[in-house]
Amino acid sequence: MLLSLVLHTYSMRYVLPAAVMMGTAPTYMLAWGAWRLLSAVLPARFYREVDDRLYTIYQSMVLFFFENYTGVQVIIYGDLPKNKENVIYLSNHQCTVDWIIADMLAIRQNALGHVRYVLKDGLKWLPLYGWYFSQHGGVYVKRSAKFNEKEMREKLRAQMKAETPMYLVIFPEGTRYNPEIPKVIADSQSFAEKEGLAILKHVLTPRVKATHVAIDSMKDYLDAVYDVTVAYEGTVDHKGQRKLAPSMTEFLCKECPRVHIFIDRIDLKDIPEEQMYMRRWLHERFEIKDKLLIEFYDAKDSKRRNKFPGKSVHSKLSLKKTLPSLLFLGGLTASMLLTESGRKLYVKTWIYGTLIGCLWVSIKP
Repeated sequence: MLLSLVLHTYSMRYVLPAAVMMGTAPTYMLAWGAWRLLSAVLPARFYREVDDRLYTIYQSMVLFFFENYTGVQVIIYGDLPKNKENVIYLSNHQCTVDWIIADMLAIRQNALGHVRYVLKDGLKWLPLYGWYFSQHGGVYVKRSAKFNEKEMREKLRAQMKAETPMYLVIFPEGTRYNPEIPKVIADSQSFAEKEGLAILKHVLTPRVKATHVAIDSMKDYLDAVYDVTVAYEGTVDHKGQRKLAPSMTEFLCKECPRVHIFIDRIDLKDIPEEQMYMRRWLHERFEIKDKLLIEFYDAKDSKRRNKFPGKSVHSKLSLKKTLPSLLFLGGLTASMLLTESGRKLYVKTWIYGTLIGCLWVSIKP
């Protein structure tokens, strides 16, 4: 009985945040949908401005749980500019929390509403969220031979035409680095060896297609590329072997005490334009990531582990940036659920919003 109580208490650490974040989704979609209809006759720029503000509200609420609620320490290394920019954000990929890390950096630049993702195609079927990510400027891509370059270029050009601020997040590895699936790591290393590229230990061999299309399509629109390396403290077992990075559930259960984020801001002029040369450049950037992660996980001197080299800043997110959004969305959702008509509308939004979204993304990517 005592064990059951302990397990129940543990599970509640993520149940409440998850319930609030998922529970406010229909409220958010109703507000966004109303604006989408009202702005149909307006220039795309006006729709984007309000959409970015709405997205900022929702993601600020998300960050309340992932930062303020968990109490995680965010440690930043390198050169994160204070001002917002039009950028491509390239990062290593190891878990779903990596999506939230991009938000953590963006909110510190007052650019949270500008975050848009390049996502694998299967995620477009997520209820409500899949459709909305596309409407917010996200790009769904298929892997390898099924990658549709023309489709991605057209979407990015449409964003530029609408003067959409861009904080485009790309995970060039194409899938997560998972120590529990050694075959994926081995295949990645074999491919690198076959292609005459350096073999990487703590990251997978990056794929260049999406990165090249994004940079090439927006080279006159972007200010910089952010090369971001992320490490989650507490992901090494008692034998010193790397473990799986925390899932969102584990993160919300406060299993990650500190997140280390290394940012390298790269000027566009320092990036090759030809895909063949950009591929080599991207792999070299991942070699740098790998060296940082080897230092973080495997340094012979234990005092050098669990941190990146160089100066760091412990960056604490103020409640002023997150709590108002939680109260606003939570209050709207609660008021809707207090009435019978509100509850019916809430349920219908989940059902019909999901169906319409799936139909939309199946017809128009």
